[in-house]
Amino acid sequence: MSTFCVYLGSRTGNDTAFLDAARQLGDELAARGHSLVYGGARVGMMGALADQVMAAGGEVTGVMPDHLVEREQAHRGLTRLLRVRNMHERKASMAAHSDAFIALPGGIGTLEELFEAWTWQYLGLHDKPIGLLDTQGFYTPLLTFLDGTVERGFLDRATRANLIDAATPTELLDALEQRLTPSPVN
Repeated sequence: MSTFCVYLGSRTGNDTAFLDAARQLGDELAARGHSLVYGGARVGMMGALADQVMAAGGEVTGVMPDHLVEREQAHRGLTRLLRVRNMHERKASMAAHSDAFIALPGGIGTLEELFEAWTWQYLGLHDKPIGLLDTQGFYTPLLTFLDGTVERGFLDRATRANLIDAATPTELLDALEQRLTPSPVN
């Protein structure tokens, strides 16, 4: 069993497809025997994902700084809720408890977490796979921008290729699981 760290919005967005994708990902994670680590909120897409994983029999760990417990409405029904002192500890704890990272649609916090995890991978601080769930083309403009950074010489192709993207939870988990599986030795 692997643990997937998922970054996603504490809001639901204005398209029900985003919430549906979070729930589908929750079902897929639990069905495949994976657990979830996430930001610990009971609201928005964060809460919907956690609720879905638990409803499908999976384990969920939330990580939330003390100052956000009330603001983000900490989810009290999780398998485990870890309280930390600040956002730096939150991100470090989520990364330490995970085997792979996924970003769903979200705002600046989601993007900040995604880019920090990807930067840590680039710097060799971890070798965990990272994926984007590109629901309704949410991340398509970002992916186009990143491809442009390769074309303009600011990002190498190998680093860009390490950011996996897929349109559905099933496709994304299939791709991430391939990167989790050790290569056979000849």
